[in-house]
Amino acid sequence: MAASCTQRPAFQSNSSEQNRFMEKLMAKILSFYDEQSLIDVTFKVSNPTAVVPAHRLILAAASPYFENLFNSDQGNNPDIEINDIDSDIFKGLITFCYTGEALITVNNVGAMLKAAVILQLEDVINNCADYLKTHINEHTWQAAYTLERETQCERLRQKLIEYEIKNFMEISRRDEFLNFDVEKLQRILESDNLNITREEDAYDAIKRWFNYDVSARQESLPHLIACLRLPQFDADFLLTHIQSLPGCELLAFKALTWIGEPAARTKINMRFTEPRVTCEKTFLTLASTKMNHNLLQYNKAEDKWQEYASLEIDYTNYWPILKDENILFIGGYKSGVSCNIVRSLNIRNKTWQNLCAMKQARCGHCVVELDGKIYAIGGLEGIKVLSSVERYTPSSGWESLSSLNVGRFDASAAILNGKLYLLGGRNINGALKLIECYNPDSNTWTSCADMMECRVYPDVYAHKGHIYVLDKYSANRRQSVERYDPERNTWSKICCPDWARIAGMSLDNKLWLFGPLESEDISSVSIYDEDNDRWVKKRSLPIVKEYTPFIVPVALLSSK
Repeated sequence: MAASCTQRPAFQSNSSEQNRFMEKLMAKILSFYDEQSLIDVTFKVSNPTAVVPAHRLILAAASPYFENLFNSDQGNNPDIEINDIDSDIFKGLITFCYTGEALITVNNVGAMLKAAVILQLEDVINNCADYLKTHINEHTWQAAYTLERETQCERLRQKLIEYEIKNFMEISRRDEFLNFDVEKLQRILESDNLNITREEDAYDAIKRWFNYDVSARQESLPHLIACLRLPQFDADFLLTHIQSLPGCELLAFKALTWIGEPAARTKINMRFTEPRVTCEKTFLTLASTKMNHNLLQYNKAEDKWQEYASLEIDYTNYWPILKDENILFIGGYKSGVSCNIVRSLNIRNKTWQNLCAMKQARCGHCVVELDGKIYAIGGLEGIKVLSSVERYTPSSGWESLSSLNVGRFDASAAILNGKLYLLGGRNINGALKLIECYNPDSNTWTSCADMMECRVYPDVYAHKGHIYVLDKYSANRRQSVERYDPERNTWSKICCPDWARIAGMSLDNKLWLFGPLESEDISSVSIYDEDNDRWVKKRSLPIVKEYTPFIVPVALLSSK
């Protein structure tokens, strides 16, 4: 009776002796294979015709397929026919059973994977799937998908999903993306590592997929929208884009409640509330003096500001706006005249590019983004007050739109419920209370109720269905804040912190204010503590003439 393999020999405790024994054993087995000694089974492969000798014990130990085959009646035959595997591939896989190595190339990986699936060689399957992922440009993406469908290989499916997660922005623009099944797309969207720079990228991809076959995909839409990190959107986006989707009203309500009522969060059942790893965001501030322009990066973990880039800009009064991975510098004042230049700074690469110039030279104008399009509104050309408006898209360049009812400069704008609101500013008659609303669907401007006070270059914020307006500069009087209700077309005054100069942004579902208390310098940064109804001082910015904060993905700044 054979000894049980659980009875370990004495040299088992000495790893070096065991390794030497195993090396000698494998060398002897390979010599038997090379010399075709003690062969006990021969495979006759028909495509093309070939004879492949082997040892049953080795193959059975390497693969469940061979183990089951040799324990069956068919496996008792000394000669076994193989008809569904290429002979060269079969020879290579038999060699793998002895050596643990297989030569995988761009040309044979498909056939190798199919054969490994049949022969249940898990290590070869894994190696083929890994090879396909790393050589996806050589072995086309479409071919890899065809192979996955034909083999139903879970390892390859997982590798393709890893590739899609890493290259989601590119994949989502391909036509093949429109034919993803809902389960596959949901699996991708659930990933915390989805490689996007903002959550809106995932939303845009879902909308593109959904619009390809609305009637067939309407039932699946809420399941995909639920994969988004909905609390990372602001209230305006949730109301305008999410709530209007069929079957997504409750999702929007939950996210709005999560944002607006922190105390209720324990009662709200939401799958995803934290930002994705790739979507962690921070502040990037454009700090300007008369001669210098710098980008300052905020490190939240260490609560400190550090220089990200020093910029060479030879003009002033431009309007900077964040667009995807770029900061666009639009218009301005150069060599004593207004200009129409548009330059783009890529945040990741810190490289400049000249974009299509505006139709109209402008300084003191207002720039805002709505539905992915950039609007340049009003401003000055020399001493001429402008009422003209133009809009930029990468595909069409700048196009003229309907003019303002009242020309102005030094105004500000807000986006709410898919419409553009232009607030305040001034013209030849002085500071203005005037508000106009632009509807992009009809290309029309409509006058709204005037603000309660005249405001020049005010700070404006859309928040929970309202527009908040406060003065950026108020050296001669106390700061005041008023709020606009678009449904009632009315304004009301609300309480205001004691900031002399102020800018605000929402990050991590918290309100940040850039500006000092009256007794401090002009570089104070504070965050609102909702639980204790107080402002907490954070690390101050350097003292500069002007600063414009942006919220950007931390991943964009990884090169620093």
